[in-house]
Amino acid sequence: MQLSRVGRGGVIAAALPVAALISLTGCSSSSTSAGGSPSTPAVSSSTGPGSQGSTPAGTSSAAATGSCSVITAAQASAALGGQPVTGPFIGNATVESGKACVYYGPEVPPGASPNIPLGDTVRVVLVTGPNAQKFFNDYESKVNAQPISGLGDKAFYDGYASISVLKGDEYVRIAVGVVNPLPPEKVLAADALTKM
Repeated sequence: MQLSRVGRGGVIAAALPVAALISLTGCSSSSTSAGGSPSTPAVSSSTGPGSQGSTPAGTSSAAATGSCSVITAAQASAALGGQPVTGPFIGNATVESGKACVYYGPEVPPGASPNIPLGDTVRVVLVTGPNAQKFFNDYESKVNAQPISGLGDKAFYDGYASISVLKGDEYVRIAVGVVNPLPPEKVLAADALTKM
């Protein structure tokens, strides 16, 4: 499968293995309360740009909590090469069994679902509480984890799609849908750590 981004400078294509798409789909979180039970997401799910009834999560004051609290639209834009972004939108996923905060670049087609990973997007997941280290360790054990020093207590790149960072009882996972995503993911992770 191939993800493409068409821009003024031509086509940039990056072949991603099916596992990368599964990984990106799994980019989500389940915030837990002090008692260990999942908390309700602060912002309801929405569909992508141009969809009927789509409501960007950024229109709600509740968007400042959860996965959407650690990366701003300006930071997502910078990660996508300075392009304008829309969102954030809330998407479902499976790895951390909860919600992901998704920003779309201009090449994301109208009606795109935040539940489906695409190029030209930024996906952010924040897991807090007692399950954070469990989810971090579980994902690390299932991928070709490449350790990264200098970020949080422990960090790794999964080898194809996302960066994961553990700091105390918080775990952030970030996927940037561009060719060579690791450099912008490191920048976003460093930004996110200042809010964790």
